[in-house]
Amino acid sequence: MTPTRAQTNALAATLRAGFEAAGAVAVEPPILQPADTLLDLYGEDIRARAYVTSDALRGEQMLRPDYTVPVVQMHMAHGADPARYTYAGEVFRRQERDPNRANEYVQVGYEIFEREDPAASDAEVFALIAKALAGLPVRATTGDIGVLMAVVGGLETSDLRKNALMRHIWRPRRFRALLDQFAGRAPVTAARRALLAGEVRSVAPLVGARRQHEIEARIEALKADAQVAPIAPRDVDLIEALLDISAPMPHALARLHDLSVDLPAIVPAVARVAARQAALEARGVDVNALVFEASYGRSSMEYYDGFVFGFRASERADLPPLATGGRYDALTRRLGAKLGDGREIPAVGGVMRPGVMLQLGAVP
Repeated sequence: MTPTRAQTNALAATLRAGFEAAGAVAVEPPILQPADTLLDLYGEDIRARAYVTSDALRGEQMLRPDYTVPVVQMHMAHGADPARYTYAGEVFRRQERDPNRANEYVQVGYEIFEREDPAASDAEVFALIAKALAGLPVRATTGDIGVLMAVVGGLETSDLRKNALMRHIWRPRRFRALLDQFAGRAPVTAARRALLAGEVRSVAPLVGARRQHEIEARIEALKADAQVAPIAPRDVDLIEALLDISAPMPHALARLHDLSVDLPAIVPAVARVAARQAALEARGVDVNALVFEASYGRSSMEYYDGFVFGFRASERADLPPLATGGRYDALTRRLGAKLGDGREIPAVGGVMRPGVMLQLGAVP
């Protein structure tokens, strides 16, 4: 049965009160947000699904598609260090492909901005959300985008290739296609071969935003890339082995330690996973029952760059996640750069959907 708005709001208020009791300050960013900065900070998926409008006085505005980025923006402008925030209210996302997905729903969240102990902050967010979901038939999955980022950053290949792979970490199929291409495992099309050989000519008028010099620069970049040695097959095999990891956290961590012998670039990231496991245990989380998937989170928010997690209904695959979250340190760096002051602060948070919780039997 679909919960009523009153039931959803009542549960949202209860959840937010629980986060306030844990030390968070309640905040409420405006529903209408300035679009220019936020659209740059969101990943492609959310940018494409944002409701954007404009007027002569304020320029482009958007209905908030989530709370995290506006809260980060608010904190970077005015917040103390450390800080904890909570919120509850509607978010809005266009749904042009799946009419069954809600384009407006209530989101409740908890965000931590703290430098001292990132592993403890990760565990705090996860444990509080797990406690709020206690008694519901859910299963949790965790991961760490930072491990895959470390692998890509440590590859012996050109910066151009590493940057391309890094951009597509959140699009697994495109990432795989690029990896095969850079490893020489994908056939070169006749069109690309002709382009690289300088055999392509056109007198057609330019259509779109790209200028002639931009097109020529892109062609020269492709020619330079064609001269780069392929990524070693051993490195591709190690990446595949990493992405295949899916096991209870202690077993997954042991496998990560094994892989770090041949992938020394991931040693610091694996150490962060180990510290997080210890912090979760200290919070009373049964890590032996907690799944770690190295690929988890690659189809969610693109601003996550470390710990990621989600809770889904155990027997209701048709329902969206009840809660998701993760670490987004790079987001604060990007916003600090945009503000021109270079400030940054480690940050982690999570969001919950009380409407989905009610469908699983939560009591408002």
